[in-house]
Amino acid sequence: MTTPEHYPYQRHQDQDAARPPHHPITIVGAGPVGLALALDLAQRGIPTLILDDNTHVSTGSRAICFAKRTLEIADRLGVGEALVGKGVQWNLGKVFSGAQKIYEFNLQTEAGHKNPAFINLPQYHLETELITRLRALQAEGAPVDLRGGHRFATRPEWVNNKLVCVIQTQDGPYAITTDWLIACDGANSPVRHMLHQDFEGRVFEDNFLIADVTMQADFPTERWFWFDPPFNPGQSALLHKQPDGVWRIDLQLGWDIDRKAEQDPDRVRARVAQMLGPDVDFELEWVSIYTFQCRRMRNFRHGHVLFAGDAAHQVSPFGARGANSGLQDADNLGWKLASVVQGDAPETLLDSYIAERVQAADENILNSTRSTDFITPKSEMSRIFRDAVLNLAKEHAFARPFVNSGRLSQPSTYDASPLNTSDALPTGPTQTRPGAPCPDARLTDGYFLDSLKGDFCLLALNTTAPEGTGLTILSPEITRDLRTRYLEEAASALYLIRPDQHIAARWPCATAEHVTQALTRAKGHAL
Repeated sequence: MTTPEHYPYQRHQDQDAARPPHHPITIVGAGPVGLALALDLAQRGIPTLILDDNTHVSTGSRAICFAKRTLEIADRLGVGEALVGKGVQWNLGKVFSGAQKIYEFNLQTEAGHKNPAFINLPQYHLETELITRLRALQAEGAPVDLRGGHRFATRPEWVNNKLVCVIQTQDGPYAITTDWLIACDGANSPVRHMLHQDFEGRVFEDNFLIADVTMQADFPTERWFWFDPPFNPGQSALLHKQPDGVWRIDLQLGWDIDRKAEQDPDRVRARVAQMLGPDVDFELEWVSIYTFQCRRMRNFRHGHVLFAGDAAHQVSPFGARGANSGLQDADNLGWKLASVVQGDAPETLLDSYIAERVQAADENILNSTRSTDFITPKSEMSRIFRDAVLNLAKEHAFARPFVNSGRLSQPSTYDASPLNTSDALPTGPTQTRPGAPCPDARLTDGYFLDSLKGDFCLLALNTTAPEGTGLTILSPEITRDLRTRYLEEAASALYLIRPDQHIAARWPCATAEHVTQALTRAKGHAL
């Protein structure tokens, strides 16, 4: 029986077809972003083909820090509880200068959220859970097809209102047609190169060693970051706990290095031993070197080809913005693609994917660049400033907010989204204005986000939702969390919530006409 970790090559009937078979949506890449997008579409009944040249999930931890917003998306995809159950939960981080702790932070200071601020979980566990869920949907009849060992081979060509794509396999090439091609094929995206597109942005002159090590250690379940640690003087380091006794270590190496020599197992063991001390036994699991990059494509859409995740944008790992932002790309794109394919929205709705996720990429790049410039100063003045901040932070609380060891991933609020209706609840909480992702809240029975099922809906608090809109209406008993996060000073509120749990409009009360106009806008008909 095939395990979830493997999706071996199998010859498909498409390879023997007399004419290229047609697939409405084709996804290139079976990493976390491609799989999450396929799951979203499968749950909406949209036929989807996933192509990947690999035949198994990724190796090594790669992405490991998954934020609360990602876990909320995973809940809607049916894998959230499995991820949280397997992952190492953490809310607390500590920052050191040399051997001295200068401050600590708690990422989840308010109660009433189902999910933790972060979990640590190697990427291959996430991919395995996504594939397990995908196969369960397939068994129930969902029209989704994952093909391992099927490599996207040539530039897609637009012919007779369809994209013609050539797929290479061990049995030779074959052709298909598709309405929409989604490139989720990673930082070195072959699809992006085929379209002669490139990234714009910065590549930073620094390298970092990643080492996954297995050990029994009494370090707490926290994020530890060092500036100028005694075991890596003049550089930085990061330590994270993962499941199954695996720990993730990042060590700054500098720019002018011999990458091959630095990945030699004996050399890596010596570096890790210097960090952990002579009394800690450990085994190397996986080693890699990465370079900081903060870049993106100018446009994430080229005709009927769209880009998501690392194929569209890259950031440095500190801040856990890469995989988390990629999964938010999938969350944003899934319902919009489904609406277009089903004829419920115009093709221009996809322009809002570009507007919203380019904004999110720019926010992530800005925060990641600031972190990188602080961690690895590029001028003498920058280094003097960084060192002065670190020295002040040891004794003075006012300096600690200036210490930047990687501002951790937060979901974007789409303030400028063309899908928003102007805010009609000025006394409502800022955190739930139009464009914002819905914050979770404890209900009398369960949690609020669990009541959102992936479609447009209305949340009515101390008001009656108008009839005749065709939308699901939620009228939960108002708990303290709901009042704080959705009412604040307002006596009543009516929220229009999008399928991706972002807020499209809000009013103190509204007529059916108000809601219909906002819904029409949120579905892209005003674009």
